[in-house]
Formats: sequence, structure tokens, C-alpha cells
Amino acid sequence: MEHDLDIIDRRILAILQRDASLPIDEIGARVALSRNACWRRIKAMETAGVIRGRVALVAPEKVGCPLSVMVLIRTNAHEPGWMERFQSALRALPEVVGAYRMTGDLDYVLRVRVADVPAYDAFYKRLIDKVPLSDISASFVMEEIKDTTALPL
Repeated sequence: MEHDLDIIDRRILAILQRDASLPIDEIGARVALSRNACWRRIKAMETAGVIRGRVALVAPEKVGCPLSVMVLIRTNAHEPGWMERFQSALRALPEVVGAYRMTGDLDYVLRVRVADVPAYDAFYKRLIDKVPLSDISASFVMEEIKDTTALPL
């Protein structure tokens, strides 16, 4: 269900996407609302599921996983049992930071974060041990040109 967002809600969301640690007073001042009115809007967006959570964005290179890998997967298995095993395997592998079922030539694309190529190889071996795949290939990211969690509002 879509939540109707007015211009003030969108401005609040834009601020929170940049820095969710700002005090409510500061956010309210930026959107010309009282502290209480601002807090009520944020709580309403949380209740409606517009705001799913507030997190810290961690620098991958500072915590030992600087290498970003796009893993491209094709499979001949499309039955529910296989899909459940595959999804369970992905949830159990912390290196997977994004997983997408695709249309077109690829079945799945994974975003994976690891320390280096040997760490990717270990990840790869754990993945194929958990679930059979028809074809898997990886592309190592040379340069991150844009990587954001902020949605266009």
C-alpha cells in the first residue's frame, strides 16, 4: 500500500536519507515544522512502512571487505523447492549484500562484498556447495562511480 507523501514528508525523507542521526529539532527546523509535528510525521512514515529502518552506512574498506563483486547466475532449476534452497543459501552467506531475480538472459544477480579474490573463491565454493547452479560468473568492480542508498524523491 502506497503512503501519500506531501512535499514536507519528501523533504524529511531527503534529510533522513542523508543523515538519519540528526536530532528531530534540526530536521523540524529545516522543514519549518515544530519538533512534535516533525516527530509525528516520521512516526507515521515508519508505521506505514515508508521508513523501513535507520542504519549506519559502514565503509567497506575500513572493515575488511573492500572488493565488490557482481555475481551473475543462470539456472535450469525453477521449481519452488530449489528457489527456497537458493534463497536460504543467500540469507546464510553474509557476503551477499544484494540479491535480485532478473528477467532476460540472467536468472539472478548478486552483489557481494569480500576482502579479496581468495575470499571470493571461498564464497563461491560455499555457494555452489549449498545449491546447484547451471552457470555462475563474476565481475569484479574496478571503480565505484556511484553507490548510494538514497532514493530519488
